[in-house]
Amino acid sequence: MKKWVAFWNILLKDMRAYYLKPPNISWGLILPVAWTGMFFIKSGSGLEKIPALLPGVIAISVLFGTTSMLAVTITFEKKNRSFDRLLLAPISLNLLMLAKTAGAMLFGSANAIVPIALALFLTDLSAISWVTVLPAIILIAIVSTFLGLFIAVSVSEVFEAQTFSNFFRFPMIFLCGLFFPIDSLPIVLRPLSYILPLTYGVDILRGAITGMNMMPLGLDFLIITCFCMILFYVSLRNINRKWIT
Repeated sequence: MKKWVAFWNILLKDMRAYYLKPPNISWGLILPVAWTGMFFIKSGSGLEKIPALLPGVIAISVLFGTTSMLAVTITFEKKNRSFDRLLLAPISLNLLMLAKTAGAMLFGSANAIVPIALALFLTDLSAISWVTVLPAIILIAIVSTFLGLFIAVSVSEVFEAQTFSNFFRFPMIFLCGLFFPIDSLPIVLRPLSYILPLTYGVDILRGAITGMNMMPLGLDFLIITCFCMILFYVSLRNINRKWIT
């Protein structure tokens, strides 16, 4: 019972200190609105093309919403040694890091609401399989959060976390099939697409929204789940090696 009380209080502390601050809430809204406006309005393809663009916009909103906050907050807390105090909490390191990342998962998942709401206002989305879209958004938020955690424990300064984040995020925009098929990429770049976790999350969303997924959805779910576990394991290993021992 004490473990879950500690988990809940760590999550609430992070939500109040970071995610629920007015600047962060406004940034969390502005970013997906900007992406949505850029691709929905400026595509020049008409409203009937919105479902084809929606998977990419959702994925970008979740990706930037999670990594932008988490990579900075974890690095900042380690820098000012407040993270060291959290290690005294009566919970395991695994549960502690889940508590520290839960806020980013919630924040990133909430970001997905904005493009979906705008798309619902502009076009008919009745054919979408929401039963598939919702777990896909959650998995994208989890894998993006653990990517942010991996970045945070790999650097020592906040500015390094931002730079390292962009090293992963911007290639994923172009290589993960967000707005154009992976088959249209040069052959030498296609293997890179399949080692990036966002590729599989976007494929799930595309299958649920347009029915044009490249791989079986079950395989997509399995692979992105494996990415979640690998990134979390590697991050914990780095924390034990660099921050504790």
